[in-house]
Amino acid sequence: MAGVEHGVGLTALMVAAGRAIETHRPDSLARDEYAERFVRAAHASASWPTRIDDAPDGDSNPLWGRLCRYFGLRTRVFDDFLLESTRAGNRQVVLLGAGLDSRALRLDWPPDCVVHEIDRAEVLAFKDTVLGEAPPSRRSIPTDLRGDWAQALLAGGFSPAAPTTWLAEGILLYLPAAAERHLISTVDSLSAPGSDLAYEIKLDLGSPANPLYTSTRDQTGIDLPALFNPDPRPDSTTTLHTHGWSTTTHTPFHFTHHHGRGPHPEPNDALSGNRWVFAHKPS
Repeated sequence: MAGVEHGVGLTALMVAAGRAIETHRPDSLARDEYAERFVRAAHASASWPTRIDDAPDGDSNPLWGRLCRYFGLRTRVFDDFLLESTRAGNRQVVLLGAGLDSRALRLDWPPDCVVHEIDRAEVLAFKDTVLGEAPPSRRSIPTDLRGDWAQALLAGGFSPAAPTTWLAEGILLYLPAAAERHLISTVDSLSAPGSDLAYEIKLDLGSPANPLYTSTRDQTGIDLPALFNPDPRPDSTTTLHTHGWSTTTHTPFHFTHHHGRGPHPEPNDALSGNRWVFAHKPS
């Protein structure tokens, strides 16, 4: 369990708490009935709120209110992306840095859809302990995205001949630039025509003194700016374009407007540099 109680593993618990809070909202954007189980199963997060009414200052709290509403919106947008792509025909999904999300269990996947979850062994071991026996459609691939994760994925039954739906949610901002370039290149090389990809990037890390970051550090011990990789980020969308992919990029606030709820822009906003990219490799 220690593998999720520090560093990026601890942020996975924070995101799970955000999903639990979102699940219990009357105007919920996304539902994850497993999220609270993860939060309560780890000593480091057992006392964290899983309902907004239990959070200090409620929605005015920069972490449990605003950042966790961001996690709820992100969950909804990427859920919709995955379901739209698979319902259009893709039957192979790869979650890169799957963390403690439970999409493999909670989403209404089309028949014969297989979901590969890639993350570090200790994260997946904790996840398996909490969830219990997994359905055959969920395949855990314990490996590090900073290494040769493609071989582990192929050994887990992945077929590069089949169109694939890829998701890298909340992971690239922690990786060195070289690892991001390798990830994008590997996704391209393993993607058959008709494949889709969604990922999150952060163009500007913002000030470490931002209330969103200081609130997170004070209430969870997580120093997010210290975990973000400081390397200048690669231009991954241009890389995808050169390999024939089409891409669209949106701010989170675009989807706040679309859904009618979610975080809105603020002065000196720590979320202003966040972008969600959606890519398609034409058939």
